[in-house]
Amino acid sequence: MNQVDLSDVGSRTFPAILHKQSLENGSTEFLVTDQRRLTFSDVEALTDHLAGGLRSLGVEASDRVALMLGNDIEMVLLALAVNKLGAIWTPINSEYKGDWLLDNLLRCRYKVLLVDASLELRVAEVQDKLPSDPIVLVGDSESPALRNFITYNSLLATEAITVTHTDISYGDTCSILWTSGTTGKSKGVMQSYNCWIRAIVYGASKQYNSQGGDVIYNTLPLYHSAAWITGIYRALLEGIPCVIEQKFSVTSFWDRISEFKATQTFVLGAMGVFLLNAPEKADDAKNTLKTAGVVPLSAEQRQQFEHRFGLKITRGGLGQSECLLVCNQLEEREDIPLHALGFSVADSEVCLMDDAGLPVADETIGEICVKPLEPHVVFNGYFDDAFATQEAFFGQWYRTGDLGRKDPKTGALFFVDRKKDAIRYAGRNISTMEVESVAIRHPAVREVAAFGVALATVEGEHELKLNIVLQSEADISYEDLAGFINDNAPYYFVPRYMDFVDSLPMTPTNKVQKFKLREAGVGTSTWDLKSSKYTIKR
Repeated sequence: MNQVDLSDVGSRTFPAILHKQSLENGSTEFLVTDQRRLTFSDVEALTDHLAGGLRSLGVEASDRVALMLGNDIEMVLLALAVNKLGAIWTPINSEYKGDWLLDNLLRCRYKVLLVDASLELRVAEVQDKLPSDPIVLVGDSESPALRNFITYNSLLATEAITVTHTDISYGDTCSILWTSGTTGKSKGVMQSYNCWIRAIVYGASKQYNSQGGDVIYNTLPLYHSAAWITGIYRALLEGIPCVIEQKFSVTSFWDRISEFKATQTFVLGAMGVFLLNAPEKADDAKNTLKTAGVVPLSAEQRQQFEHRFGLKITRGGLGQSECLLVCNQLEEREDIPLHALGFSVADSEVCLMDDAGLPVADETIGEICVKPLEPHVVFNGYFDDAFATQEAFFGQWYRTGDLGRKDPKTGALFFVDRKKDAIRYAGRNISTMEVESVAIRHPAVREVAAFGVALATVEGEHELKLNIVLQSEADISYEDLAGFINDNAPYYFVPRYMDFVDSLPMTPTNKVQKFKLREAGVGTSTWDLKSSKYTIKR
């Protein structure tokens, strides 16, 4: 491996790091799939051509390039090529469609949109409402539905350009990732190079402690920041290979680990529980995996996982798009439980605050806030949303929106809950407000409340439930509503549970008292997706 020296802030950009790896570690594999194995030198050369192709389409510094791509090497190559121009890549969730997709694309204000051939029909459905900026089709399509598209191969065929790394600063915005919209509409989080790099240097790299011969196995979607911190960007900084898997599969997971001789991985949400609940085999521990991040798992599940599969699970921490590393645990301490978030890192300070921005006493629940002690620790603001950016800070303190408490004896932080109304399922933060905005569009729906039902098997995760008040004399089935949501939003907005009710509990100010809905939970008459005849379309 070739761990890049990042003591000079001038080297803390991805174009500079890739160039250094290509010179010093060029023959080492970097990006791996079933079909391809690209070295650092290969990636350097290919991204020079792609940067030239993007420049020929008019992409300049600070422009945004939207990437609606699946889990494949092209996503990484294009992100790196975009940054070579000093431009900004923004991933589009590959599960978006219809108005949801259109809104996200328009709000990006992209200069160029790149679309996977397998997803082109979704873009074709809204292309009449999109600007006339170039659209590049990545991959082969038997009968392209996009009009006046440009082929990905034409970008690759463009003459390579040589970029000047000194023109790019470690504090420049290099990517915009869109939040799940827990306080309303999704917000575009402007992330600098250093935001990413510090999360790896102070977090992921210390957790995995890579050695020569280590191989990362990534199954997370590449529109998710965890895929880049624990996989792609970490491999770039450490000089080791990263396997890019198209999707997670319980049945083939361990076979694929062995096939690629992978030693490290990171899985989110119910993935770890699914692996733990799979039928046991006599040779479960005979795999190449040495270290895994599995979030979340209870202490008992963690012990079972480590023993059964013969590996070490990394300890806890906290990160989010706006601050990719808030705090973490690095020491194996008996006085700090595994589910603790841990401590702040060297370049920042963490404090629990009340609604007025004042510190709370130990053991008192407060909002977790982060104060940078060095430049470019937190995000550069929300794209096109100065008001939301201002609201996210108490002076120098960034407000995470997470509630926590601190153990007065150890000083360790513990997560309590989200301040805003969101649920977490299968590793995703799902905004109940956004789910409601889809369901209410059905003409038979008069009122709707979305909320979480605690998942017994995965600590901190919830199944989605809707309580719906129908219009007078409306004739609709649960399956009809599930299909409507499925057709107009990401598939994971389809709820596990639904109840048609006469009314919703309201406050005097006409707001739904969701705590009462959570207390009532699931009843004998509740519709359950898993026992219904409806099948989700992905």
